[in-house]
Amino acid sequence: MIRILIADDSAFMRKVLSDLFRSQPDFEVVGTAVNGREAIEKVKQLNPDLLTMDVQMPVMDGLNALAVIMEVHPMPVVMLSSLTKEGTEETIRALSLGAVDFISKAGGSISRIDTIEGDILEKCRAAAKANVKHAIASARAAELAAKESERKAPPTFRRTVLPHVGGESAPARENPLRRKHENPLLKPRQTVFQPHIERHASAGSGQKLVAIGTSTGGPQALQSVITRLPKDLPCGVVVVQHMPPGFTKSLANRLDSLSAVQVKEAEDGDVIRPGHVYIAPGNYHMRVRAEGGTRRIALSQDPPVGNHRPAVNVLFDSVAPVGRSLVAVIMTGMGSDGTEGMKKIKAEGGYSIAQDESTSVVYGMPKSVVDAGLADEVRPVTDIARAIVAAVER
Repeated sequence: MIRILIADDSAFMRKVLSDLFRSQPDFEVVGTAVNGREAIEKVKQLNPDLLTMDVQMPVMDGLNALAVIMEVHPMPVVMLSSLTKEGTEETIRALSLGAVDFISKAGGSISRIDTIEGDILEKCRAAAKANVKHAIASARAAELAAKESERKAPPTFRRTVLPHVGGESAPARENPLRRKHENPLLKPRQTVFQPHIERHASAGSGQKLVAIGTSTGGPQALQSVITRLPKDLPCGVVVVQHMPPGFTKSLANRLDSLSAVQVKEAEDGDVIRPGHVYIAPGNYHMRVRAEGGTRRIALSQDPPVGNHRPAVNVLFDSVAPVGRSLVAVIMTGMGSDGTEGMKKIKAEGGYSIAQDESTSVVYGMPKSVVDAGLADEVRPVTDIARAIVAAVER
């Protein structure tokens, strides 16, 4: 039985969601809340298995409430968000704070809940199984261990020194999206070691490539990894994150604002450049195609693969011919998308890294790769950027 708490300032939404969950044999509605502050108190009182929470609420909004809940009582949370520009940006911030998933409200409200009730139930059942508390605790422990290791011994990577212009250091990159509701325990480290990478001929010429696949829990994992990549990474990075249209651009913009590398939502025909990260847009498969001495992004709306578009398997299939110059990474997510593609990558001599169980919100996709014997390394999410850099240097 999944004990669920519903937080929404709309009496209509509280009723229709309550009725939906009560109609299912595996859900029990243990309570409702009308704002974020009440949601925090009822989480403490009722200890539900799952919380659904609207982003925009009076008194305390969903983002501020989520930050507090993830700090004092980590648990699976599914956010309700609108498809407006502001709504998509808030949703991405919620996912980076630790929300497991989100339900998109077409037109700003769920007036026809019957058209999406199957999606709501599927997402909530999956989210209730997410290992949020363990994943956050493990990520924090890994973070503390990394800081302690750095304190006791000099890092093996040298810091990248930016050139001085006119006798003054280049100004720090402003982060316009860092808001008051950020949870400091879930943000990347304030001082991030930017590994210096020797520019071997094969890497510097752009022959190396990094491909990443992830799903549930992925936005938070991507934030942990991409914000730790060095600005002078001598190759491009291509990413598939399972996400519907309208949200991947906000995800890319947020990661770009936090990272030394350049991050963008991929466009058809983009040339893959060193130090750049390309995220597949929602509802489009992304492939990499070679054109002479360059690689380009190719987008399509071919049929979904394994119910996914974009699909990790589609991306991995396309990059497998890169062979020994490829580093493939599989991270948190439900199901097994990426495993078949990883088989082809390994057959061509590519190198693979899988996120470990302890820091995965959902240990599905990486588990499938590990169980198939396809992972060269299994790392906590806080170590994956270092593992990527080391693999690129080989």
